[in-house]
Amino acid sequence: MARELAAAGDRVEVWAPSCGAPDPDGDGVGVHRLPGRFGPRALRALDRALRRNHGRIVVQYVPQAFGFKGMNLPFAFWMYARRRRLDISVMFHEVVFPMGWSRPLAHNLLGVSTRVMAAMAARTARRVFVATASWESYLRRWVPQAQPIVCIPMPSTIPLVEDRAAIAAVRRRYQGGARLMIGHFGTYGAGIAAMLDEILPSLLDRFPDSSVLLIGRASEHYRARAIGRCPRLEGRILAVGALSERDVSAHLSACDLMLQPYPDGITTRRTSAMAPLSHGVPVVTTSGHLTEPLWTASGAVALAPVAEPARLAAMAAGLLNDEAARMRLGASGRALYAERFDVRHTVEALRRCA
Repeated sequence: MARELAAAGDRVEVWAPSCGAPDPDGDGVGVHRLPGRFGPRALRALDRALRRNHGRIVVQYVPQAFGFKGMNLPFAFWMYARRRRLDISVMFHEVVFPMGWSRPLAHNLLGVSTRVMAAMAARTARRVFVATASWESYLRRWVPQAQPIVCIPMPSTIPLVEDRAAIAAVRRRYQGGARLMIGHFGTYGAGIAAMLDEILPSLLDRFPDSSVLLIGRASEHYRARAIGRCPRLEGRILAVGALSERDVSAHLSACDLMLQPYPDGITTRRTSAMAPLSHGVPVVTTSGHLTEPLWTASGAVALAPVAEPARLAAMAAGLLNDEAARMRLGASGRALYAERFDVRHTVEALRRCA
């Protein structure tokens, strides 16, 4: 996003913790590494830097991204205390952690903390953006009715690289004797991993000439877990771990179908779904309490209810049996992505709200 804004003519400076990787070079973006993760030293460094910066600040808001196990109240109060001096916009990718009487005390403590943080961030912001319209109801209690909450869906973080030789090499390496390759792209959190546990064995048993390619950070750990649960799938579930953006693109394009279940349903904030959509790979996913109406209306993905993993597996099986249907679904997904989610729409929305 920073690169695209710079290409559109904006001067862009990024403040972020050190990540151990080299900073981008030659893309017109200034990167400033903070000491630690938004603790006292980092906040002092931000204060010093922002005294000299009178531009617009966009906070990419995910509670867990600010450290302190998602309970960085000092950072939220730091923003709130500077709301009159700094022009701060907040882009909410996530808002609060769930709470409930049946949940552990630690979860409810996190839920309370994230609500305090979200309230401070929302009351700080001169402009409020959300990655899914589903967050508006959470935030409206803290945002004045007269102030708009603008939904800016997330583009793919994986640029499309049309390299036929690289794609063919991926299929040769991982497909083996299988005719069809089913992919999953993500970070294999507990909720999604549990859904994959239910879906993959029955789908692979139904299609003995298929294999599964797991893409993304922690994929190797999940593969070990899956094989431990179902040793018969040894050799049919493969994992590639973390890859460069270019290599992720080739691995996505090598898949015949992407299986992308989400415990709360697909939403416009799911960049792991945006990546295969932008590549024209057909996506089978879930509809949940956060899923927006556009997914049903567009026909760009195959949707099964979250609570019905067998139905999702059946949908995937139907598509694996029908190449023409897969091609149509992939084309519909790519068209929706270009129409609604391409990064140019995000850049236009951010600049329009300046």
